[in-house]
Amino acid sequence: MLRVFCDDDGSGGNPLAVFLDGTEVPPSARQSVAADLGLSETVFVDDSGRGELHIFTPAVEMKFAGHPTVGTAWLLARERESVPTLRVPAGEVRVRYEGGASHVAARPEWAPDFEWERLDSPADVDALSGPPGGHDHIGAWAWLDEATGTVRARVFPVRYGIDEDEATGAAAVLLCARLGREIDIHQGRGSRIRARPLDEGYIEIGGRSVLEDVREYTVP
Repeated sequence: MLRVFCDDDGSGGNPLAVFLDGTEVPPSARQSVAADLGLSETVFVDDSGRGELHIFTPAVEMKFAGHPTVGTAWLLARERESVPTLRVPAGEVRVRYEGGASHVAARPEWAPDFEWERLDSPADVDALSGPPGGHDHIGAWAWLDEATGTVRARVFPVRYGIDEDEATGAAAVLLCARLGREIDIHQGRGSRIRARPLDEGYIEIGGRSVLEDVREYTVP
């Protein structure tokens, strides 16, 4: 179990479960395992050397997701070996490591179709009691400092069985693509996502991960 997109002091971050030996969990059981764990995402690594993995929310399998790929890349480097790419159903995700953080590059069209609504101030974002307008797949954001590209955000992927996500890499990909500039997203209770446009339409997202604990798990 790890936390992904932590702040520089190791606080915050979105919890993630990773089965490094994912082939020990039958494909038919993976959705029920993800639902049982109840985290926003759970990863099953089918081939650590090739970076092949599958990602599940409590409700559905995802073709691509941000914090699972960033976190799994970091964990593979820590526990097995670093990888240049991860292979998910959406395509090949490029990986970069720097200063203890991991970064992945993905295409905006791989991300789920998050809506984004800009609010007038960070205080308005903080004051939300749920998704704006009752939408089931939306993020709300405001500039903390437009000059430096610092953003305050919250994301509500209710459609995927998650009331509010602590840090949402795929949504960060879409927001970065929309703004067309490097941004530093402060999301949830204390998480931080760096995002920047790359060549050929790719967006890179990255941040720090922390290993929370290692648990034994029996497939129900």
